[in-house]
Amino acid sequence: MTRVRVHNFAVSLDGFASGEGQSFETPFGHAGHRLMGWFFPTRSFVEMTGHESESVGSGTSGVDDAFAAATSVGIGVEIMGRRKFGPQTGPWENEDWTGWWGPEPPFHTPVVVLTHHPRPDLQVGETTFLFRDASPQQALEEAVSLANGLDVRLGGGADVVRQFLKADLVDHLHVVEVPIVLGRGERLWDGLEGLEERFAIESTASPSGVVHRVFSRLSR
Repeated sequence: MTRVRVHNFAVSLDGFASGEGQSFETPFGHAGHRLMGWFFPTRSFVEMTGHESESVGSGTSGVDDAFAAATSVGIGVEIMGRRKFGPQTGPWENEDWTGWWGPEPPFHTPVVVLTHHPRPDLQVGETTFLFRDASPQQALEEAVSLANGLDVRLGGGADVVRQFLKADLVDHLHVVEVPIVLGRGERLWDGLEGLEERFAIESTASPSGVVHRVFSRLSR
């Protein structure tokens, strides 16, 4: 059975999944790289991007990498919000722009991009972006049809994950609590009171300072 999975979804101690002021130059707004500072040094991220550095070489192993490595296992499709594709809002001003991900995005699968302003599907390397004005249920139905029996990864941002949680469509939720306080931005947990009653929850602390919380959907 196809599952809906969220991986590596970082939030601050006060529940913000991105900072205020998202732009081309600052994808996470005023949060900068602080929300994903645990992820970038991991071996999984280095292998995914091919970007070695003098400080981490081919990447770090350990708790953070073990969680990071699970993100692509058994995934056939991703669903993301428009702001994970790019920071624009409103009608598309330039359909030639192909997103933050460069000439070879890391997905290598179909990606359903939720937007109120659809545009023609876009092939970038091995990844096909499909732009849809759809409800969570409609987007998931299309994603499942494209997944070839594999799972669907829900990539974010916070509003998209929150909508799918409200619709009770998420089977696996991996949230990374990062020890920073942002104070403003886009929160994850608003309107989700009692969410914990639907999930079994496990927490794993990492030497990097983050806490990995895994929510596994209880039997329906």
